[in-house]
Amino acid sequence: MKGSHLTVFAANQSHRKNHMSVADWIVDEAKKAGIQGATVIEAAEAIDARGKYHAARFFELVDQPVAVMIAADDAHIDALLGSLKRGGIQLFYTRCPVEYEMLGAEGAK
Repeated sequence: MKGSHLTVFAANQSHRKNHMSVADWIVDEAKKAGIQGATVIEAAEAIDARGKYHAARFFELVDQPVAVMIAADDAHIDALLGSLKRGGIQLFYTRCPVEYEMLGAEGAK
């Protein structure tokens, strides 16, 4: 199948939307858009779009940078991006064309 690979970067774990972390909110919006799966990656350190440094510290993980990665058909990605834009949170994302497919036995759970 062909579609898009979307990576949405959230500056840190402390940012909130609707009483959820921004990463959890993005995953929730992906589900609402009909996307079957998303992966949240926690990073050790990052520099955000404004040039601010963020890092996970031993005693404080609230500044830990995260990224949400999703692969889906373009219609679902477009729906998700529309929802995220309406959410009013400033987010940086990358989108690339991708080919994807499930491997293994059909219907295996």
